[in-house]
Amino acid sequence: MNPSRRPIAKLSPFGITSIHSCNPYMVWWWSAAFPGFGHFLLNQYLRGTFLTLSEVIFNTLGHVNDAIVYTLCGDFAEASAVLEPRYVIGYIIIYFVAMWDCYCSAVYQNKLYRIAKLKDAPLPSMKLFTSEVQYVQPKSPLAAAVISLLFPGMGQLYNHRIGLAFYAMFWWWLYVVLSHAHESLVYLLTGRLSESIAVLRAHWLLFMPSVIGGSVYHAFIKAKEHNKLFCLEQRQHLAERYRSSAVQFFGKPGETR
Repeated sequence: MNPSRRPIAKLSPFGITSIHSCNPYMVWWWSAAFPGFGHFLLNQYLRGTFLTLSEVIFNTLGHVNDAIVYTLCGDFAEASAVLEPRYVIGYIIIYFVAMWDCYCSAVYQNKLYRIAKLKDAPLPSMKLFTSEVQYVQPKSPLAAAVISLLFPGMGQLYNHRIGLAFYAMFWWWLYVVLSHAHESLVYLLTGRLSESIAVLRAHWLLFMPSVIGGSVYHAFIKAKEHNKLFCLEQRQHLAERYRSSAVQFFGKPGETR
């Protein structure tokens, strides 16, 4: 059988890659929160990976987070002095182009999804690889969100998005270590507030709210997508199996019953 020109999903050793309907403004917003996150929501993992790496590297070299901290504290002279123009200008260009690119991609993917849904190309239910087993199954969006809240990357592991899961887990460990967040939490829980504040490294800490929020939202949305794919695959399977039956339980895609 020839592969469909408009497939909805594909299984690989790294997980389930699919196109889906999404709100372009939501994708744009997550790209603004952390460049690359909008592309992750669109299953554009290679672009998302390079953009997140770019965000961390050039933000650090340009001292952007440090300048944000000084600005929030009202120390505008220090905020201006700490910035490195060599990196900041390029950082700003990449930041806005990433937002524009993921918005345009979201708009176009919505069109592709509508066409693919009409074509109703067969979905695979499972694939066996030498290194991994991948299958479409119902997921709990709430469970995916909660375990991502506890440790970013674990929700992606639950959704079988293996590469992104370990990428997110690696960076979360790095943020925790470099920001001293866990040490600060221990000091806070033991009532040593001044030491809890003093030990924190603001530059690395500032990455963490966006990362944890993006991980939770991504895990929640992808779990919902998996559920839709599972229902679609089941509908296709049953419609094909009982094609000769006089009783029709399923209509054609887009047909109202």
